[in-house]
Amino acid sequence: MAHPGSSNALLDAVRSGASGPELQEIDLPTRFRAAFTRKDEVGIFEGRTDKDVRRSLHVGEVEMPELAPDECVVAVMSAAINFNTVWSAIFEPVPTFAFLEKFGRQGWHGARHDLPYHILGSDGSGVVVRTGSGVKHWKVGDKVVLSPSYVDEEDHGSYDDGMMSESQLAWGFETNFGSLGEYCIVKANQLIPKPAHLTWEEAGSTTLCAATAYRMLVGTHGARMKQGDVVLIWGATGGLGSFATQLVKNGGGIPVGVVSSDEKADIVRSQGCEHVINRNDLELGEQGLRHPKAGRMLGEAIRRLVGEDPGIVFEYLGRETFGASVYVAKRGGKVVTCGSSTGYKHEYDNRFLWMRLKSIIGSHGFNYHEAVETNRLIGLGMIHPTLSTVFPLDEAGDATRAVQTNQHIGKVAVLCGATAEGQGVDDPALREKIGEERLNLYRR
Repeated sequence: MAHPGSSNALLDAVRSGASGPELQEIDLPTRFRAAFTRKDEVGIFEGRTDKDVRRSLHVGEVEMPELAPDECVVAVMSAAINFNTVWSAIFEPVPTFAFLEKFGRQGWHGARHDLPYHILGSDGSGVVVRTGSGVKHWKVGDKVVLSPSYVDEEDHGSYDDGMMSESQLAWGFETNFGSLGEYCIVKANQLIPKPAHLTWEEAGSTTLCAATAYRMLVGTHGARMKQGDVVLIWGATGGLGSFATQLVKNGGGIPVGVVSSDEKADIVRSQGCEHVINRNDLELGEQGLRHPKAGRMLGEAIRRLVGEDPGIVFEYLGRETFGASVYVAKRGGKVVTCGSSTGYKHEYDNRFLWMRLKSIIGSHGFNYHEAVETNRLIGLGMIHPTLSTVFPLDEAGDATRAVQTNQHIGKVAVLCGATAEGQGVDDPALREKIGEERLNLYRR
């Protein structure tokens, strides 16, 4: 899919592979193209059933902000759509301009973010083109992927776990200058070396979902999966579920994937997940997984496949599935949750939690170390991208609409500075060793 991009000298130089010193000599543009929402449009969906994000997401020129000492400007080659992009674009559960206003009260560095427009995007890949005076370990010309965890190094909580910092923010959602543009502004501790065997669009679509799943399952703050653990994974071909399946398999666990079609079941099996349940085969009727017997029927299906109840349930769907999740977890098992895409208010029978000594673990995002460790696995070729569809920047609204209406599997990418798909590979030997079939599993 070709994308003409925007013509400016610095971006053209990045595309042509110019060196760091060469990039440093070229002026940083004062304006650039990006996808954004507008503050004066908050409320346009009031009373509407279909809150079509193509109405609220605009692509046009924005101002290049002033750089803080601990920040970098990255020429974004590719970005990705996440559910927080959808939430921003429908102005729910609260308009994200409220986050920008709050940030704006923190002084000059925050005030830059409080604008009448909000540049979205929390995943991306690109090339560093400017560094602030306080940046020590990164230089112009570095090829990077971007972590959306925005942490204040002066908050003491961040030294225990970045996610425990009271000032922690989701970049591109609770901050401005996100990845859906030709340039973005990031703190230096959001940068991670780009996996050399991946294209720009593959590399730019992994970090948010893959590292979230890593924290939930592998890191010290989540379920701490061990070898042989049976893990039930809802939405196993979704952005989160597609990485959870790989992490469980790679870590010696036994994934049981739940999907909604035979086509998705085939994809999950191709990822090495032997045990797959098509939720439609449970015959739960119109009530679906809120059926009073849903937990029992799901539990029976799991035991038929693996002979025991799951020790860990990977939860992010929320209201529709949470009751069944609590029910099917084994005695002493864990339900680890990072979201509620089908609704925030959950109902479950608490007897199955307390009488069988189960635990619910809340998990949100990931810290810098977890993001780096996740990308190390990707860079080693142990975990692979799950990219399914790529759009040009001009069609960022259509890309977000695909996620909003669940027309996608895996991840959806947006080319920003890259002029076509397939660019950015620096280690073709590793790519060949892994194989295009595995790297493009979700695109077949």
